[in-house]
Amino acid sequence: MPFTIADLRKRYAEGLTPAEVVETVFERLAKADDPGIFIHLADKQALLDEAAALGTPDPDKPPLDKPLWGVPFAVKDNIDVAGMPTTAACKEFEYTPSQDAETVARLKAAGGLCIGKTNLDQFATGLVGVRTPYPVPKNAVDPSLVPGGSSSGSAVAVARGIVSFALGTDTAGSGRVPAGLNNIVGLKPTVGAMSTSGVVPACRTLDCVSVFALTVEDSYEAFQVMAAFDESDPYSRHFATASLGATPPVLKVGVPAKADRKFFGDTDMEAAYEAALDTLASQGHQIVEIPFGDFYAVADLLYEGAWVAERYAAIEDFIAAHESALHPVTAEIILGARKLGAVDAFKGLYALQAAKRKLAPVIGGVDLFCVPTAPTHYTVDEVLADPIGTNSRNGTYTNFVNLLDMCGFAVPTGTRGDGLPASVTLLARAGRDWLTAAVARDLHAASGVTLGATGWSLPETQPAKIVGAPGEIELVVVGAHLSGMPLNRELTELDAVFDRAVSTTPDYRLYALPTTPVAKPGLIRDEKNGVAIAAEVWRLTPEGFGRFVSNIPSPLGIGTLTLADGTSAKGFICETFAVEGAEDVSGFGGWRAYIASKTKTG
Repeated sequence: MPFTIADLRKRYAEGLTPAEVVETVFERLAKADDPGIFIHLADKQALLDEAAALGTPDPDKPPLDKPLWGVPFAVKDNIDVAGMPTTAACKEFEYTPSQDAETVARLKAAGGLCIGKTNLDQFATGLVGVRTPYPVPKNAVDPSLVPGGSSSGSAVAVARGIVSFALGTDTAGSGRVPAGLNNIVGLKPTVGAMSTSGVVPACRTLDCVSVFALTVEDSYEAFQVMAAFDESDPYSRHFATASLGATPPVLKVGVPAKADRKFFGDTDMEAAYEAALDTLASQGHQIVEIPFGDFYAVADLLYEGAWVAERYAAIEDFIAAHESALHPVTAEIILGARKLGAVDAFKGLYALQAAKRKLAPVIGGVDLFCVPTAPTHYTVDEVLADPIGTNSRNGTYTNFVNLLDMCGFAVPTGTRGDGLPASVTLLARAGRDWLTAAVARDLHAASGVTLGATGWSLPETQPAKIVGAPGEIELVVVGAHLSGMPLNRELTELDAVFDRAVSTTPDYRLYALPTTPVAKPGLIRDEKNGVAIAAEVWRLTPEGFGRFVSNIPSPLGIGTLTLADGTSAKGFICETFAVEGAEDVSGFGGWRAYIASKTKTG
């Protein structure tokens, strides 16, 4: 019984009951024989009662009101679940909250069943998963390896198929590294897209709740349930959460320049990363090598001045009364803040702001980035022998992400030469979560891997369909605004969402206008001699659409285009006088093919 959400829905429709799922959860946990996964489990009878209270869904109606009906999930033990103790992996810190964290409340309201609280690196400080006073969770793939942290228990619970998905947190990579080391997916959202109310802070300005799952679709569905503005969270932000849809046909994918890549001697991980880039290229995307020294410099800031002090501030009162309760390595890191002052904090903030300004055009110059999730696999013994150094290396490609306000998605990409899991992380600027998820889904589908450590096959990917948000406006583009083309950034900078690739009806002709510096086409309606022209449909908010249209120069304009899929939408048209003497390129079937022909002949 695979615990993917789609499979559970299918089996529920065939007569499976939530009570049977609860029984299976406890059977799988017993079989795992790993006391380190959970710090606290829900009472089994209470869960059965909660499952019974869900009632019976109507099999003829989609689960719109309770999309996670009967879906088991776990919660990292620095996130509040009403009636369950929160410890942050420190017994002396324990308290029992009377209400759920906002994210947990949303999951329960959607019909999800919370199984329990999972282990972590104490106070979410670490990327290795061994900094806990409780038993260390065993890596689901190879128990000699570290499980990754800080969200260790959540990742292992998912990888072993005990739950469908699990919540973690991610400040420096805690929602990505454990995913990569356990052969599962890890969604690290835009900071502020999901509430952190009811979350024990690590760095309050950078923290976000993350999602581990066996498939991209499951993690994104849970994300959609939880993503919402929360007035009670000072760091919550308004973001439109696009549905997981199709991937733009051509994306510019930034990758570390070869000279800047760090694998610390792990040639298997390096080869696996190269293979993932080859897959992206084979899917039609453009790989763009970028110097990464400035990204690494930002990563170094995370454990300097301002943000170490922020970790100290989060638990200052507790430290004053219970300093001896801190894990030795955790104490070494957090108590280092005592040597810092306000001047150090401001220096760190100034350095970050300067880096943001310098890197903004770099980040804006590509659609997304693809980096290794972790540069290598470490054994438990290696980490215990060098707890700081190994942890730092695990954060090579993760520590800069929240500081630069980027979203990310860790995804399995296959098996390394030595049989261990390979993983990459897709990164994009804030608010582009849908894009990282879409590309991650494509990579996962191409990987051929099984799910976590379960042996279950990856479900066949269904054709993607985006459901537009209310009020969004579809825009048809046929030229320089196509994905991968020079002016596509004018759409993405307005948070436009790719909807679908399509063709017009055979009623148009396309001309190459004599424009500079960027070549542009002119589309003319011609019902007698027209042909179908390749196009893309993007969606914008009314405000974004208005800003986009206001910048369209003559002789171009916006009209209503008819499309081969039977729909119509606003799109680029050209005044007829402008095509007099212009080259008719209709025979290429689209602007991309025409530009490609010029490149070959030029």
